Amino acid sequence: MDHTTLPTASTGHRLALRTAAAQSGDAVLAAVGSRREGLSSAEAAKRLALVGPNVLRAHRARPWRVLGRQLRSPILILLFVTAGVSVFLGESANAVIIGVILTASIGLGFANEFRAERAADALHDQLRHTVVVLRDGTPTEVDVTELVPGDVVDLTMGGVVPADMRLLSVHNVSCDEGIVTGESLPAAKSADPVDADAGIGDLTGCVLMGTVVQSGAGTAVVVATGPRTEFGQIAAGLSTQQPQTEFQRGLGRFSVLLLEVAVILTTLIFIANVLLQRPILDSLLFSLAITAGVLALALVGVLVFALVNGTI
Repeated sequence: MDHTTLPTASTGHRLALRTAAAQSGDAVLAAVGSRREGLSSAEAAKRLALVGPNVLRAHRARPWRVLGRQLRSPILILLFVTAGVSVFLGESANAVIIGVILTASIGLGFANEFRAERAADALHDQLRHTVVVLRDGTPTEVDVTELVPGDVVDLTMGGVVPADMRLLSVHNVSCDEGIVTGESLPAAKSADPVDADAGIGDLTGCVLMGTVVQSGAGTAVVVATGPRTEFGQIAAGLSTQQPQTEFQRGLGRFSVLLLEVAVILTTLIFIANVLLQRPILDSLLFSLAITAGVLALALVGVLVFALVNGTI
């Protein structure tokens, strides 16, 4: 995986994680414009304004986004079309029935999902994860979201690594890196440089965001934060949308099938009426009316079943 590089606030130079792993600790400190005593508070504030908070994504519940997800259901879209055709043909009873069920489905789905997202946001706001960094040469406890490239961080046993970092000093440090590398065994760490072409699991001189320090202690300098970390790259490659269930995929396929049936049925009825020498406009309206009625009954039945099972 090619790692995104990050400009430092002081020098404008770029430093990739693998490049940092191949350099000595002092060389990395110089490259990111820092020193073993850490950054000053003023410099850290400048960098935070430049690179942003150390978070993977700033997610908040957005009502229009939730509503958009509700409206993307294929069967709901087909129901909208059927209701529109019913209104055009004067089939008000079918249109009203479909409209009521559509409103109930979308309303209930929106209310449940938006309430769940709001609850998740509230829980996220209550969680705070702090880390000890050197600021102005003094150990200072800061929120992990305030970490910036160049910060010198204290690592302790049991702690979660808050960013991608190059180790400066270690004492029997090993990390569980399974969340990033997939390895089941802890990886032993050292402050020695490694080959820049080494795999992500072989970067023994670095610790990765999201991994856990299983033993030992040490210090490290932050190289990348937030979405620019290895963990952030993996998270960005994963879809945030919940995967569909097999039943939901089946509903989508059934919606496409119904649309194909509607086109074929309308065409056949229209051709039959034309062959019987009916007026073309009357033939078209008649075929659309028959098709809309059949689709309405089929879709309403499927939609009620889907609502009962809570799948849309």
